Amino acid sequence: MSTAFEVLGRDHEEAKQIFTELELGLTAATGADRDHLELRGRIVRHLVVQEARHQAVEEMYFWPVVRERLGDGTELASQAQDQEREAKEILGELDNLTPEDDEFEGRLAEFIRVARAHIAFEETTVWPSLWAVLRAAESDDLGRRLEEGKRTGTAMPRRRINGAA
Repeated sequence: MSTAFEVLGRDHEEAKQIFTELELGLTAATGADRDHLELRGRIVRHLVVQEARHQAVEEMYFWPVVRERLGDGTELASQAQDQEREAKEILGELDNLTPEDDEFEGRLAEFIRVARAHIAFEETTVWPSLWAVLRAAESDDLGRRLEEGKRTGTAMPRRRINGAA
């Protein structure tokens, strides 16, 4: 069983690997052929889907727990969700572009910058505080809900993290 931090951490690591792959890859401006550009487009479409899934389960399960359990949780969750909204807007634009479009690489670079800042915010600001207040069983339960939500794309019934109805 994975803790909430392990589930989200795996998502973050996968995203960072994709960011690096995209940053190092050939672009239309650096001489990529049609096959490379098609692959680049598929990678970005995969990223759009993965990020949407990640943000959805965080919104359903993770941010409510942050709000519930941390004294400054409402502020932290709001700040994080503002970052996520900005990233989602950029991803929406990217989803309507192709790697051949002039604005594609600029929007992609902007998304990667915003996403890395958001990941750093979660991992260095939110996680340590939440880690300190969650019991192991609570983190495991939250991890299970996150995994199930990502796998099925559906919400599981939400219980208060401390076990109350």
